[in-house]
Amino acid sequence: MAGIKRNIVRVLGVIFAVLACVPAVMAASAPPLSNVQVLKVQSAACGIENIAAGQERTQCDHSGNIKVYVLEMGYGRAPRVGLDGFELKGKADKVCAFGNGNLTECSGAATKIVGTLYLYDLGSKQEGTFTFSNTSINVPGNTISTQLYIK
Repeated sequence: MAGIKRNIVRVLGVIFAVLACVPAVMAASAPPLSNVQVLKVQSAACGIENIAAGQERTQCDHSGNIKVYVLEMGYGRAPRVGLDGFELKGKADKVCAFGNGNLTECSGAATKIVGTLYLYDLGSKQEGTFTFSNTSINVPGNTISTQLYIK
């Protein structure tokens, strides 16, 4: 009887030791915030306008219901977003990557979260400087920002 109890204690000890290591192995550190970029501006007047990296203003004169898409690579805290100083609220969806690095929505085979895609509806605002900034949740704690004049 004592031998059986001893074996049970050994087996449980091994199981607990293995389980104690699992979270450390499964948890990967979050990638630091490395880039933020306005990807697209959408409106009834212009349709979808793709925004190039470093572009300072829209090419088209947007009007109607304007939407702005921002891609954030890495993990940020809480973005600060505005149009001419007025705070904007938006919708956020996680962005994942396949093993080859191609970005996709987070579902199915793509399980590595690499960033966030934000969508901001400007409502009745028709023109102004759109600003977006965020601070990385981990080292080095850097703040990255972008801005675009929407006309």
